[in-house]
Parts: sequence; structure tokens; C-alpha cells
Amino acid sequence: MAGSTNKTVHDIFQSMEYGPAAASSTATAQAWLDHHSRSLGLFIDGKFSHPTGRQSRALTGPKGENVCSTVCAVDDDVSQCASSSVSGYDAWSGLTCYQRAKVLLKLVSLLGQHGQCVSELCEACGVSCSPSTLIRLLQYYSSWAQLRDMIITNWTPLGVVAVVVSDDCSLYSLMLKVIPALAMGNSVIVVPGQNTAPPVLLLAQLFIGAGLPAGALNVLTGCDVSLGAKVAQSPSICHMTYSGNKQDGVTLCKATAGMGVSVTFSPFIGATCPFIIFESADIDSAVDGVIEAAFKKKREVNWVLCVQESVLDSVVARLRLRMAGMKCVGLDSDEDRAKVDAVILAAEQQGATLIQPSTGPPSGAQYPPTVLCWSAPSSPFVVNPSNGPLLPLLAFRSNTEAVTLGNHSPHGKAASIWTEDLTLALETAKSLSVGSVWLNSHSVVDPCLPVSGHKDSGTCTDGGQEGLYQFLRPSSSSSRPLPHSSPVSMDYSKFGTAASPPVLPDDLESAPKAYLQFVGGKVCKSVSGCSMAVRSPGGNSVLAYCPDGGRKDVRHAVEAAIKVQPGWMKKSPSARAQSLHSLAKGLEAKKQDLLASIKACTSLSTDEVEKEVELSISRLSDWAAYCDKVQGGALPMPQSGSALSYADALGVIGVVLPDKNPLLSMVTVLGAAVATGNAVILVPSRRFPLPALAFIQVLQASDLPAGLVNVITGSKDQLTAALANHSVIKAIWYWGSTEGCQYLQYTCTSPLKTLHLSCQNDDGEDGGKDWCQSSVMEEMWRKSVQWKSIWIPTA
Repeated sequence: MAGSTNKTVHDIFQSMEYGPAAASSTATAQAWLDHHSRSLGLFIDGKFSHPTGRQSRALTGPKGENVCSTVCAVDDDVSQCASSSVSGYDAWSGLTCYQRAKVLLKLVSLLGQHGQCVSELCEACGVSCSPSTLIRLLQYYSSWAQLRDMIITNWTPLGVVAVVVSDDCSLYSLMLKVIPALAMGNSVIVVPGQNTAPPVLLLAQLFIGAGLPAGALNVLTGCDVSLGAKVAQSPSICHMTYSGNKQDGVTLCKATAGMGVSVTFSPFIGATCPFIIFESADIDSAVDGVIEAAFKKKREVNWVLCVQESVLDSVVARLRLRMAGMKCVGLDSDEDRAKVDAVILAAEQQGATLIQPSTGPPSGAQYPPTVLCWSAPSSPFVVNPSNGPLLPLLAFRSNTEAVTLGNHSPHGKAASIWTEDLTLALETAKSLSVGSVWLNSHSVVDPCLPVSGHKDSGTCTDGGQEGLYQFLRPSSSSSRPLPHSSPVSMDYSKFGTAASPPVLPDDLESAPKAYLQFVGGKVCKSVSGCSMAVRSPGGNSVLAYCPDGGRKDVRHAVEAAIKVQPGWMKKSPSARAQSLHSLAKGLEAKKQDLLASIKACTSLSTDEVEKEVELSISRLSDWAAYCDKVQGGALPMPQSGSALSYADALGVIGVVLPDKNPLLSMVTVLGAAVATGNAVILVPSRRFPLPALAFIQVLQASDLPAGLVNVITGSKDQLTAALANHSVIKAIWYWGSTEGCQYLQYTCTSPLKTLHLSCQNDDGEDGGKDWCQSSVMEEMWRKSVQWKSIWIPTA
């Protein structure tokens, strides 16, 4: 018909225009907003609360329209919410596993009924999350709620958990924290971002409708992420977990340091992820995949395209053809446009070539998709790409070079590998230091996949059974490892600088015995040449002198550890088990020396000392048996494909040992680190260092690689500061003062380190941990690994 505006399928494919939106009514979501007068209050104790005298925060949609406003909570609201959460925890945790699972399954039915409302509200707020993904989350974790006491034995819920996210965090990432926390029996306080607040409030209302006890799920909205710090001040908060961008996460960690709340951190927004195309890949599919990943409207990560040189020209040609008709991509603001222009100018000055569909508009928050060819790996826009539609392109020759480029980023969230060679794909996937690897695909998520943020991309595991343990504590722990307290006023730059006067070499002539420390497989003095006295339990006499180590000793130990750790990690579990069996035999051979060292520096009875030594020998043998028994494996997927999970080593771990059970605690944490492929730097108890120093003889006679285990004695605060400020150390396990815990929480955010902290009092009690219980092994094993998931699609 003449004048018809209808387009053929051929015309649409030529122009690559978006088709007209399907006709659908938004009355459901709009009616819900209108019911609340488009002013959403707080959700406390199972109902909406609209306190007076509060500031509000307006929310605009993707097209600039006014959606609603949210209330900014104040201290009184936080107190009321915390009190409600305690009551909610008592009611929710008091239910049986079956009853909790039944509530979550009923919510699945409610989401099916109100899925359109949830979907429309997410779309109005600019949050991409379909009800089907939420239903999948609920179905998966309702099963774990049912099986908790049957499979996850010897673990109990933490109590009240706070979930905090930044404004740019997705709804799925938020619910990936909330639902498993509820499934394990905790009550949850949610502090959502601005865009996720309305959908979360709607979901909270649906949770109550499904039978969740009042107070088990509360929602506090605020002006920014600082509201999370106010929530952490409540004595009832046991744990806080954060997702979003790193800047807000660092601010939150620093603000909560010293409050006695453990914090896990998932700063995945803006992470740099490699997209690797090998010559054996289906090039057409790979190019389609990279364009979809890099240039879609909303993305949480930044991609870097790595292409093998033999197919580089072919990939570039297909990119030019595929991008020819693409539209400009919207930016968040005009400021982002200026940043993108600056990146383009810097790239061209460095010799990069641009691939663009057309010239972008001269101004405004729009920019055409752009590939930056012939980029240098060290360029700032490659290491930390802009948030705009920019895709740096790097070339590599071999598999080894591809892995080097993939690991060049400080982030470790995910990677996409494209090749038809499965052996090459798996070899590359295992070598990349990332939490998720997708083979011939990208951005595939499912709650059954355990994913850890490697390097600067997180300190916790989300998804799968492994993701449940951040919301559980061992049943053997009688109290919180970090008791609630107010932050101590301290100068972080001076922590660890004040030390007691050391003993100089000339003063050691009259020493009963002078010990040496163990660094790089050799016994040695401290770099400073100074020593410190080890006194008897009453403090009346000097038993011995040991080195007073410092920052340079830690540096030498880390240099030795980082050389040997990759090779140790690659050894087979059976080879590591054999070395630990040998270490246990060596400990048994030096039994009398260790008995004497413990007896000399502690007030334990002979029977107690003998029991500790026997348990220590048995514990090392247990770790040897543990090496090849607990591993990852294949995971059942709800859609076409397979998935594998691996427990990777963290790297180099710094351990500041407790006073309690000085030998048994040391071999427990040492065995956990070494059995899982890590290297370790041990700082023995300042009060009872003699068992660790006597254990050096066992390490010397063992077949452990030189540098895998290092023992440094000295001032606890000084060595803690040295460990915290070393960029190579990936994790710190600390038993010490509240000031030391606060210092580590404040400092270990850049570079990001995984922390396991326990405050101990003057009597050496450390949060109720019983080192004699075998259940402590599983806890320390889980602290020693980070998880990686590999998705393998099938036709």
C-alpha cells in the first residue's frame, strides 16, 4: 500500500533498529506506586513506615520521568529497625528448616502472580532484572533452606545480617545476598541503592505475604551508602556484606572499622574483564558475542578484547562490518562524555586506531560504540577502561601471552574465552585469576555457581553451597570473634611504629638461649640485628631471646613465598599430602623439644601440654588426609550446558597467631594454608613464641619448598602493619587486640585483602574458638580458598 510505514524483516536487519515495544499496560506497577502516593517509606517490622520530618530522595526513570521518592532514614529509624530485626531473627530462626523452605517456595508462587508488577517496576526504575531470575534464586535457596541441618552440619546462622549495595548495583546482585542469608535462618536489614529501593520494598512486602515473620526482613533507604555505617553501629548487627562499586565499598569499610562487625566486600562494578579470542574460535560467533557484551545499554563490567595475531585481521574486518549500522550508546551524563573524549584523545596520541560506526554527536550524553585497536597493555584506558562504549583491543601470539594479558588487570571478576579446542579452553581458564570463566559465551549467571572475587574484585563467595558460609558460623564458636565496640581514636599512619626497646647483639652474651627466625627456608637473624626477651609465665625471668623482626623481614619472606607458591599450588593434592605427612612425622620426632618449649613459657600442666602436642601431630596428619578429599566438581545446570567449580589457593597468607594453644593453633592454620596450595608467613604469639621457634627445626627437616612457610618473630603491631601494607599478600588472619582489628579493617581495602579477624583478651581467649575441636578445620579450610566457576555451553 502506498504510504505504508511498515518495514520488512530485510529492512529491519539492514538498519538494525529496535522494533516497537510490545503493547503492555503499566497499570500494575503504577497502581502500586500510586497506592503509596509515589512516596515510599521504610519497611520495618513487616509494614511500611512513613516517619515525619525526614528528608526524601527523588528517583527519576531512564527517560528522566519522576518515578517516586524514598525516605532518608535517621538514627531513630536505624534503632527501631535493629530492634525489629532481633525479634524477627528469634521468630525466623526458631522455625524448622521445612517451615523456612515452605515460606520461600510460597514466595515463588507470589512472584508468579505479581511478576508483571515486579518487572514493570524494575523497568521504570532502570533496573534490569526479570522475575524469572528471582524465581530461580528462590527455588534454589529454598532447597538449601530445607537441607541446611542435614548437609551443612556444625554451622549455625550468624544472627542479624546487613546487606548494603551502591546505587549502581543490580537487583539480582542484591538478592543474591539477601535470599541465601534468609535461607540459612538469619534476619536481614537491606540498605538498597536508589534505583533498587522500590523493587526491594515491593519484594519485602511480598515476603511478608508469603509468611515471613515480621522483622525478619527490613529495608532502610537513605541518601547514600553511609547509611550502612549507621546500621553497623547497632550492637545487634553480626555481619555486613556489600556489593557495588569499589569507591563506596572502601568508604563503608573505613567507616565501620572498629565497630566489631565483620564485613565482606564484592566491588565488581566497573571491573575489567578479558574477552579472549583464539584462532580456533568460531570468529563470527565470537564477534557477535563481544559486541553484545561490550556495547549493550547497561553493563556492570568493562571488557578488554584480546585476539590471537593469526586471526586479528579477520576479527577487525568483521568488527567493522558488524558495527557499521550500530546506534550511539547513551552515557549517564555530559561529564562521562568529556571523560570518553579524553580517553579517545589519549588513545590516538598513543597510536591507537578507532573503529566506529559513524561520527558521534558533537555534544550530549551519546557516543558511538568504539573499538580502540593496537592499544598498549599498559595504557590507562586498558588497565582501567572508561564506563563509556569503548573496547580496547590487544593482540597476543601464544596461550601463555593470552593468560598474561588476561591477568594484567587488578580486577579478577570474570573472563570470556572463545575457542573450539576444549583442552586449550580449560587450560586457559584454570590459569586466569578470575572468579567466573565463560567458554564461547559471556555473562551467564546462575545461583548454583560459586563465584569468588579474585584480586581486587571481592573478599567473599556468592552463589552455590559455598556462598552460604558467609552467613553461618561454626557451632563450636560460643561468641562473636569481633565483640561490638566503638571505634578507637587512632592515628593509622603511626600504628605499629612504637615498640619496646630491642635487645642489641652485644646484650645477648648472657642470654639463656638465642633463637633465630625462619625466612626463605633458612634460619636467620632479623635484618635489624635486634632481639627481644621471652619471659617466663610470671614475668620474673628471661627464658630466651628471639629476633625482633620488622618490615624488611616481611618483605624478604614475601619475596621468597611468591617465588615458590605458584609451583606448590600446581602440585597434585597427593604430593601436598605426602609433604604434610612428612611434616607430621618430623613433629613427632621433635616431640620432647616441643613439650619442653610449651611447658617453659606457659602455665599448663604436663597432661595439658602432652595433649596439645599429640593433637598437633594428629592435626597435621588430618590436613594431609584432607588435601585430596574436598574439591570442586561438576554442577547440575538448569539449562543447556555444564559447569565446573574449582577451589583455588589465595596466594600468600599472613597469619598473626593467637596466644591460646600456641602449637596446636599454629599447625592448624599452617596445615589449612599449605594443604590448599598457599604460602604462609607466620607471626608467633608475642607471649608464647617458643613453640613456633622450636617448630622451625621440624620445618628445616621437612621436604616443603624453601620459602613456603616463613616464621618471623617481633612486635605484633609492627609486623601486622607490615603485612597489611604489602601488596602481594592476599589474606591476613589475625588474633590480637581490638586496635589491630580496627587497623586491618581500615587499611586492607587498597589493595583489597581477605580478612579473618578475632579479638583476644589478656587471657588469650579469642572469640570462643576451641582449637581442640576438629570442626575448626572446615572453617579454616574455607578461609584458605577462593572459588572459580567455568561455564561450558552445549548445543
